[in-house]
Order: sequence, then C-alpha cells, then structure tokens
Amino acid sequence: MSKITVLGGCGAVGSVAVKSLAAQGLFSRIRIGDVNMPRAREIMAETGSGKVSAVKVNVEDPASVKKAIKGSDIVLNCVGPFYKSVKTVLGAVIEEGINYVDICDDVDVTLDILKMHRAAKKAGITALIGMGASPGVTNLFAKLVADTLLDETESVDIFHTHGGEPVEGEGVIGHRFHCMTIDIPMFLDGKLRYVKYFGEDGIALRQTFDFPIVGKKIPLYPYPHPEQVTLPKYIKLRQVTNKGSVLPIEYYELTGNLCKLGLGSKEPLDVRGKEVVPYDFAVAYIIRERDRILKRTKFGPQRGAMAVVVKGKKGGKREEYRVHMASEGAALGEGTGVPAAMGVILLDEGKVTAKGVLPPEGCVDPSDFISLRKRMKPLKKKGRKKVVEVLYAERVDARGRVTKIDL
Repeated sequence: MSKITVLGGCGAVGSVAVKSLAAQGLFSRIRIGDVNMPRAREIMAETGSGKVSAVKVNVEDPASVKKAIKGSDIVLNCVGPFYKSVKTVLGAVIEEGINYVDICDDVDVTLDILKMHRAAKKAGITALIGMGASPGVTNLFAKLVADTLLDETESVDIFHTHGGEPVEGEGVIGHRFHCMTIDIPMFLDGKLRYVKYFGEDGIALRQTFDFPIVGKKIPLYPYPHPEQVTLPKYIKLRQVTNKGSVLPIEYYELTGNLCKLGLGSKEPLDVRGKEVVPYDFAVAYIIRERDRILKRTKFGPQRGAMAVVVKGKKGGKREEYRVHMASEGAALGEGTGVPAAMGVILLDEGKVTAKGVLPPEGCVDPSDFISLRKRMKPLKKKGRKKVVEVLYAERVDARGRVTKIDL
C-alpha cells in the first residue's frame, strides 16, 4: 500500500482530498503537509483513520518540502495560489523522484512547469498537473467527446460559475485580481492569442450561459485557465475558450471594478500621513461588501456549475455535445478535491503511466476516470445540509434538436 502526502491538506480543497483518500482505505499512510497544525489535527480526527498524520511544511522552501515528502510514493499539491509556489514544489518532487498530482489552475505558471517535462521524464516520474475541476474534469470530458463521439472536433468552450461559499478570504480575492490583470490566453482560429480582461478583445468575448441549478443567462468573462493552452496540444481544434464568473454577479463586478481602478496594487500610498496599501483596503472592502450583497440578494445556499461544450462533425454533419455538472449545497472544495484524489488513485493503480509533466488529457483515459467515479466511496455527510448534484450530457444535432445522452 502506498504512502501519500497532501500539501495544503488543511485547505478547502486539500482537506476534501485528504478525507476522500482516507475514505477509500487504499493507502498505508496519508500525511497532511501544512502550516496549520491545529487544523491538521482536527482533520485527522474527522477522517476517523489512524493512517492520517501531519507534518509542518513551508512550500516556498525546497528543503522544507523535501523533508515533508520524504518516503512518499505520491505527492498531491493543493497549495494555492500556484503562481507563487508550484515551481518550488514540483522542482523538489522531481529531485526526490516522487510521482506527483496537483490542481494548478494558473495558466501563466502552467506554461513554466510544462517546461519541466524533460526533467520529470528523466527522473522517471509522472507529474499530473491541473487535475481538479477546471482544469481537470473539463479536460477529460472534452477529450471523451472528441475521441468517442465526433469524427472531427472544431471547438471546446468551457463555462463555469459559483457562489455563496460560507467564507472567502484574501487568497481567493488576490487570485481574482491576478486573473483579471494577466494576459488571458484563448485559442482562436487555430492560434493561441492573448486578450485583456478589460480590453476590447476581452469584452468582445463576454457572454451569458444557461446552467442547470444555478440559473439562466449567467454573465461570463474570459478566464485564464490552462485548458486553452493544453487541449490544442492533444486534440486537433480551431478554438478553445474558457469563461467564468462568481455569483452574485454584482459581487464579481465589484471586484472587477476595483481591480480596473488599480486597487489591486500593493505599492503603498501616503494618505494624510499614513501609509495605505490599496490592495489591503480593496480586500477588506470586498469581503465586507460580499456579506452585504449576499444578504441583500437573498442568495441562499452555495451553488456552482460547469459546462463543456464541444462542437464538430460526425458523418459529415455538424453536431454539438454539452456536458453539464452542477450542484447546490456542496462545497467548492469538493468539486476540485475529489477529482484530485481520483488522480492520485489512478496513478497509484497504474492507470497513468506516461512520464513527464502532463495535463489530464495527456495521460488520463477518460473512461478510467468515469469508472473510478462510479466506484469511489463517498465522503461522510453527517451533519451536512441537503446536497443536490447533477451530471448529464446533451447532444445537439444538425437540426438543433437536443437529446440527453449517457456518458
């Protein structure tokens, strides 16, 4: 039985991954690597397993990472924001020769760690990156449709939205500022292009989409996730886009407006003799206003949804497939943490054998993922409110007729 270390195992996503891995009873040891030891001990107790332990780690220090992962068979990295630390963690993992999974959703650093492919391959390890919800599940459903349902694939468009989580902290808001200020890749007309979130090209890509459970005509904005960079490397396509938002939309637009005004800056200003950091003010203001907006809009329980829309041809005729995933009452961490745990299990079972730094569509068979999903033991739901979840696919034929299909 293998030994697993989950870096960031105390976070919203990492804690779900730890509990999900523990629930399967497949591993001799699951080690939580984090800075928050009191929370780590709570999670250890919550799993009800004597096989879960904890170690303190600083993911920005290679020596600390190496010490924490020593003796592991697989390392799962759930520490965000990834643009700050993933290169350090992956570098340490490669040097130690340990197989690796992460949920990296920062496209800029994804391009950097893909350059570590040769080093990982030379070390004889598999580094499965972006194995969360988006990226992760989205990549695999796009590949499934392209490989099994279409003769030619023309486009993959990924849409996602969520909101109402109990808490959003500085890290989440800082990540959104980052996503709104970097150049956003979109694969358009067979070429990788970069658009500005607030630029004319970015504004032109905005649209609305109808999601199950969440609602209709939800506004969506260009999002800098890795799918539009990695999918064209494995599927012949002319377009890959990624668009998302956070609900209530008033809250997301508030974040965007403050970012556009430059309040994401960490350069101090002198205000009446006092040093004020715009970023600190903006984060505090956004957190306060979020609570007010949730109450004013009577938002209700947390909910979220994703859709993968794949268009192409079958038998010379145009077809479209839409894979919908949505939930109400489930934590955002579950949508990402469970697929991450599944990546670890598939790797441990020998279902992922390719060496190097690879995205899900580059090394995971979608049918293996779906099969594992059906036999995964669920997380304990003691004391939890009712959870509503849907996963289904639709086929749209050349005449526009929509029918539900089984995956």
